[in-house]
Amino acid sequence: MTQTSDNVTWLTQEAYNQLKAELEYLSGPARTEISVKIAAAREEGDLRENGGYHAAKEEQGKMELRVRQLTQLLEHAKVGEPPADDGVVEPGMVVTIAFDGDPDDTLTFLLASREYATGDIETYSPQSPLGTGVNGKRMGEEAEYELPNGKKATVKILAAKPYTD
Repeated sequence: MTQTSDNVTWLTQEAYNQLKAELEYLSGPARTEISVKIAAAREEGDLRENGGYHAAKEEQGKMELRVRQLTQLLEHAKVGEPPADDGVVEPGMVVTIAFDGDPDDTLTFLLASREYATGDIETYSPQSPLGTGVNGKRMGEEAEYELPNGKKATVKILAAKPYTD
């Protein structure tokens, strides 16, 4: 799991390996594939009206942005262990909260970097308003965070367990 503070990103060994493999693929085989697509599209003639060429160039731009993001992330990564199962909310934890103390109005989410977003569980960044509010709190404690409209909301921490795939 990750926590970004002072430009350091904490990663498990598994997460580091996964991101490094993605970077290696994008920096090698994927770059070659996109170069071939661009060259083939360029050979089709007039570039101003060549949809394939423009699509390939846009894909190349997105890929290069991802390469830069991964490079920066991995340069500042510290590999460590998953968080302890001690009930303290921190990145890498699956957190269950109750809104306004109502045990029927709950939300369970993973507190982690966007790199961990999966379809299995909703992910909130530690830098998000909710993430900032709950980070460091213990089960049973209340946390306050700012809503987009500027008002404050209070939640109660019902559970905090380390995330497991």
